[in-house]
Amino acid sequence: MTDQPTSVPAAPAGSNTVNPFIMTDDAAGLIAFVVGVFGAIDVPEARTLEADGLILHSELLIGDSMITIADRQTDWPYTPAFTRVYVDDVPATLERAVGLGARIVTEPTDFWGDVFSRFADPFGNLWWVYSHTPADDAAGEWGAEPDAEQEDASWESFTSPELEYIHSTLIDAMRALKDPRAGSEG
Repeated sequence: MTDQPTSVPAAPAGSNTVNPFIMTDDAAGLIAFVVGVFGAIDVPEARTLEADGLILHSELLIGDSMITIADRQTDWPYTPAFTRVYVDDVPATLERAVGLGARIVTEPTDFWGDVFSRFADPFGNLWWVYSHTPADDAAGEWGAEPDAEQEDASWESFTSPELEYIHSTLIDAMRALKDPRAGSEG
């Protein structure tokens, strides 16, 4: 292993070490979607608008984390977000997402002690949604040093029907991503 910092860097209240920044068309719509699906708290004093009314900066708190959402400028490229969120209830979260226009990409699936799912929002982003039961934690499962045989193994050597499903739904979802400005031909 390489020497890596073990301390957590200082960050302002409400921020974590890593905080996603999502550029999108219709930032106000995506903000409403995230509030509706995840119960995010929109921080009104963080909202900054461009003279033309586009949102330059917004902050939303989801659990102990913050995401920032802004409008994509007309000459900026499409950059879909891929965001991973832990929730208490995957099916209820998916139900809210679908009710607000999302499409389920991966149905809830048992995955390494989590229940895992994905959805595509109406703004062109993919969300990984997990629920985790701490009692299911296997000591050292992710942190254990691999033996020489494991280091050389590809993911196919330990695959399962669940993993195959999760992988194939990601491949399908990635192929289906389209720039929302391109319309049906893009």
